[in-house]
Amino acid sequence: MTEREKMQAGLLYDCGDAELLAQWHKAKDLVRDYNRTDSRDLAEKDRILSALLGGRGKSLWITPPFFVDYGCNIFFGDNCEVNLNCVFLDSGRITVGDNALIAPCVQIYTAFHPACPADRFGEPKEDGSFGFCKTLTAPVTIGDNVWIGGGAVILPGVTIGDNVAIGAGSVVAKDIPSDTIALGNPCRAVRENRPGEAERR
Repeated sequence: MTEREKMQAGLLYDCGDAELLAQWHKAKDLVRDYNRTDSRDLAEKDRILSALLGGRGKSLWITPPFFVDYGCNIFFGDNCEVNLNCVFLDSGRITVGDNALIAPCVQIYTAFHPACPADRFGEPKEDGSFGFCKTLTAPVTIGDNVWIGGGAVILPGVTIGDNVAIGAGSVVAKDIPSDTIALGNPCRAVRENRPGEAERR
């Protein structure tokens, strides 16, 4: 089993693997180019996103700067907007549904590490140094019509249902049911999300 296959299966893997590092460097070069592209050059932005992302629907708008790990594990539906300074650590799959609104400085993590240092680093090299730490992944799934407020952090393995609003600054560590407004640290659903309620969140 390759390290990429382990990564995709949610098994402990070595992120220093040559194949994974090649994809990591490719993604870093692509996001560098995206972040430097002239704001009006929509054709070049579209070209870069096609090379970077795993898949996307129509009408995706990402305001730079935008940061990823691999890029190829990120999938968007239709009519999505990602505001500036967002970080998607996509060692695992990140799936974003239709009509998503992701505010500035949102962080989505699919990677995590063993808590025990011995499991995280393994045996030291002869010179006493360590290689890359071992990593695990769990996917993040975001439903349709979701608004994620600024500065929210979404942790590995979380599923956010449809028609959800996540309050700014929330830390989402557990699944959030559909049709709710959720906020806090830890983030939790506080009430139903009903039509006609316009308010600051």
